[in-house]
This record gives sequence, C-alpha cells and structure tokens, in this order.
Amino acid sequence: MKKRCISAVAVIALMFFCFKAGYVNTAVAEVEEFIEVQTDGTLDDNATNDNRVKVKGIFVSGPMGGSEGMDNIISLINDTELNTIVLDVKDDCGNISFKMDNQNVIDTGACIPYIQDINAFLKTLKDNDIYVIARIPCFKDPILAKARPDLALIDDQGNPITDAGGNAWVNPCKEEVWNYIISIAETCCELGFDEIQLDYVRFPVGQNAANALYGAPTDDAHRQEYINRFLDQVTERIHQYNVPVAADVFGTIIKSSEDAAHVGQDYVNLSKSLDIVCPMIYPSHYANGEYGIEIPDAEPYKTISSALNSSKDVLSIVPDSECAVIRPWLQGFTATWIEGSIEYDKDAINQQIQAVYDAGYEEWIIWNSKCQYDYFR
Repeated sequence: MKKRCISAVAVIALMFFCFKAGYVNTAVAEVEEFIEVQTDGTLDDNATNDNRVKVKGIFVSGPMGGSEGMDNIISLINDTELNTIVLDVKDDCGNISFKMDNQNVIDTGACIPYIQDINAFLKTLKDNDIYVIARIPCFKDPILAKARPDLALIDDQGNPITDAGGNAWVNPCKEEVWNYIISIAETCCELGFDEIQLDYVRFPVGQNAANALYGAPTDDAHRQEYINRFLDQVTERIHQYNVPVAADVFGTIIKSSEDAAHVGQDYVNLSKSLDIVCPMIYPSHYANGEYGIEIPDAEPYKTISSALNSSKDVLSIVPDSECAVIRPWLQGFTATWIEGSIEYDKDAINQQIQAVYDAGYEEWIIWNSKCQYDYFR
C-alpha cells in the first residue's frame, strides 16, 4: 500500500503568509489548493500503519440502517468484539439509501431515503466508536441503466444484460459509468465515511452475458485492463480524502486464473493497487469437492482455512509493504438449498473466524442480507 505525506510545516507557513498579507478571505482556499497540488494520491501513514482499525464487521442494509433495528445493531457491536458496519450506501439495484447531495445521483432518481438523516446516523455511529464502511456496488446497476440507456449493457438484439435476478448491468468499459461511481464514493468521503468498499467491480457472468456488446475490445486481457484502470482512478481520487479503498472479489479468483481473467479481477494485481481486498469465500459458494472437501458448506473451518492459505501462497510473491490488507467476507447465513449443508449458528461462525486467525489474517466481515446476527450474543 502506498503512503502520502504532506508537510505540516509548509501548510502552516502558507496559512501564515496568507493572513499576514491580508488575504484573509482566500487563506483557506489557498491552503486547500496547496494541499491538492502537493498530494500524490496516496494515503497518510496513519491510515495504513499498525494502529489503524482491525475490522471485525457486519453488513447493514439501507432499510435496516433506517429502522429501529439499528439500535440493536449498535448494542450488539458495543457488547461484542464487533467494531464495524458495512453500510449499503448503494444497493444491488442501484438505489442510494439516503438523500445524497450529488447531482449525478439526483438526475438518475436513485435516492430512496431509508436513512432520513445521514449526518445524524453517522454521528451516532462515531459516538459509539464504530468504523463505517460505504459499500458501493459498481457495474450491476438497474437504476443507472434505466436512466441512462446509453450506458446500459445490451446484447445485439437490444436486450439488457442481466443477472439471474433480472438486474441490469451498465458498461464497465465506459468512463462515464466510472465517473458516476467515483462521484458517489467522493460524496461518501465528504460525509465522513471511514472507508470505501466497491462491489461488483467486474464484468458480468451468466445469463446472456456472453452476448454483451461493449463497443470495445473485451477479451480477457482487456477486461483486466479496464478493471485495473477503473480502480486506479478510484484510488487516486479517494486517496485525496485520505480514505482507504477496498474491493470485493470472487473467492474463486484466488486460484483460478481462468475465472480471474473472465471477470477482469486479477488477485495479485488487485492486491498491489488497492488498500484492502475482500475475497468472498463463503463455503456455500464452493462446488462440492473444491479444495478436496466433499461438501464445503458443511466444513466451514476447513473451507475458509483452505481458501486463505491459498491466498497466502498466491500473494507470497508480493512484498508485504506493497500488499493490500486481505479481509475476507465470511458466511453469516444458512444455505438451505445445498444438500448436506449445516446450520450457520454461533459455532459455524466461530469456526470461520478462527480459520481467519489461524491462516495469519486479522480482519473479517460477515454477510447476512437480512442483517440477522443473533449468533454473536
């Protein structure tokens, strides 16, 4: 991970000059301009050193964030080892969970104010020493696809490219799409979120994805190039706010170069360009027999351990000083659709967390779309 250093002495000197010269009204602007010029797009030491928050978090949806149930979430965090929420700022349908002062978002009509007062919401979390991550799905965005058909991903018949749930995607090759996402991330930084986490930062798979018209070369090499360029732009812009950037990735890309190339996510390259990489290594998402495990969902410790030990092997070529924090998403739900699955109760959750620690990693986040985390009690 990169570091940024702005000379405090230089800033103070510039402020003194502005005031001494009588430029009182422009002093702040001059200082801000100086900082912008001096910033190299990397993070301050305090954001990357060993004293930063070691995340132990849970996912919180927009509707949950705006409900009375949020009191229970805060109480849970205060009473347990949890210290972080990953808030659905932008959900998988493209909806923004609060009224956002962002013209791009306003123009798309994306805001659904589940959270009535985002500033009060964030203050309450800060008052409880809770680290707040803004989750922002990227290229799966039915709202943007509908508002801007020119950015929507379609096939040669003009049909939208959708996932299994019928949700439309936008074109990962178009910089206008990148700018829309970056503008949302920047607004989150201005509001005071501690971290930006990007999801669906990849090319679509399944359904009619093979028929997508991108208007640009999209062989596997070009796919990785587009994703890398997008993430470079995001991190450069977001680091100006001294805020770290994370991205969710398929757990399978850790050891499958074919999967990595097809979705545009190269695990090694992402670990060198991002601050945090969050592999989604839910045991239920692995096929039977993966890692030599008959039913991965039925063996949470062994599955998580195998995935993260594979991660360590793959990233062994990356110097520690250049490698992102690896913070896995763990399974917080029971996969009833899998034959031979087990209930993901307190024991199953603890097995996964212990596997993270035993693999030499320190951070984790739990996914439960219903925001039900009673197993921590």
